[in-house]
Amino acid sequence: MTKTTRALRPNLAAVAAHAGVSTATASKVVNGRPDVAESTRERVEAAIAELGYQGPTRVSTAHTVELMVDALNTTYATQILRGVVLAAEELDLEVVVGRVRRRSARGVPESSAAWAKRLAAADRVGAIVLTSGLGPDVYASLARARVPLVVIDPLDLSEEGVVSVGSTNWLGGRSAAEHLVGLGHRHIAVVAGPAESLSAVARLDGFLTYCRQRDVPVEADLVQPIRFDHDQAVEVAEQWFRRPDPPTAVFAGSDAQAMGVLEAARRTGLRVPEDVSLVAYDDTPLASWANPPLTAVRQPLEEIGRRALLTVQALHEGKPVDSHHIEIATTFVVRDSTAAPRAQLLRDPRG
Repeated sequence: MTKTTRALRPNLAAVAAHAGVSTATASKVVNGRPDVAESTRERVEAAIAELGYQGPTRVSTAHTVELMVDALNTTYATQILRGVVLAAEELDLEVVVGRVRRRSARGVPESSAAWAKRLAAADRVGAIVLTSGLGPDVYASLARARVPLVVIDPLDLSEEGVVSVGSTNWLGGRSAAEHLVGLGHRHIAVVAGPAESLSAVARLDGFLTYCRQRDVPVEADLVQPIRFDHDQAVEVAEQWFRRPDPPTAVFAGSDAQAMGVLEAARRTGLRVPEDVSLVAYDDTPLASWANPPLTAVRQPLEEIGRRALLTVQALHEGKPVDSHHIEIATTFVVRDSTAAPRAQLLRDPRG
């Protein structure tokens, strides 16, 4: 008779033995205690990863979510924050806001492992990270620390199992192209977002795909990936508008970029929409406050923030999520910044 063997789930004692430390020391590492030497902690964490130790399920008294951002000086970020905070109020949770690239009192950047340990030691419900590329070391550190993570508009989705929340960026980009082409524009420029941003790439691809389907070529030198930044957009658009054949329409990948395009038009004496039409992306309050008010792809930013908070709470409670990549529908808002091109500009840029 053949005896069937079954792999046993590794326990804390096995982790301690594998790392060459006492069970008490291994327990300190698992529970995020600070009174462990860094080299010892690294050995224990390596043993946890190698053995696949998951630890016992424990009752948590956590009631705080950490929201990590690069900067809060954009209406995009503040709209997301509003959604997170309002959802947290519904669940009687607190929100702590910090910077992704946090530094210590000595000015030294906080490592991913240190961040994960700090979150675990603080007994956070989980972490929400806004528009950042974290890298595999951060994901691994958070997984070892058993800290639930939700990423809003991630720069990449290369890590399996990471939960993200965003909008239907590809369809949003397509809707912008459909509007401009439908107005009769054939000489269109795109101020795209960063080339390393997954959402920016999706918006651009949706836009260009529709243009190709309608046989509207977009010249390579009229597509410029830059940061979601006002000042860079001014520089790029000003160069385009000073050409002998300036574009008759511009699609900007964010409201901040669109405001930069507006400024470039003012500097070069072009009128919006009489000389150049402009479509923005995000539809934060900036879009409706602009002069003229901007036609825009509206991201449901508050709802994205709300969904991220609800999702991180669900992960904390061990509930399954419907999808690891949650996309919320965009809508298209027509205002005063778009119009049909003037007759003398209505031409095929191919000659």
